Amino acid sequence: MKIQASFVKDGKWWVAWSDDVPGALTQGATLKEARENLADAVRMIREPIDLSKLPKGKVVIEQLEV
Repeated sequence: MKIQASFVKDGKWWVAWSDDVPGALTQGATLKEARENLADAVRMIREPIDLSKLPKGKVVIEQLEV
């Protein structure tokens, strides 16, 4: 899968995101690290989540005002 990635230097960090994959946002100390972190973030977002594997006693669900 190919995506369009955006990178911007912010102080000491490279911030990385992709409009092709909403929610894929990360950072890295180097441009290379930011690329790798973004690829990992996209893979994690695309991976199905099996909620039955989560530990039931440790899941906290709440509403947040943002």
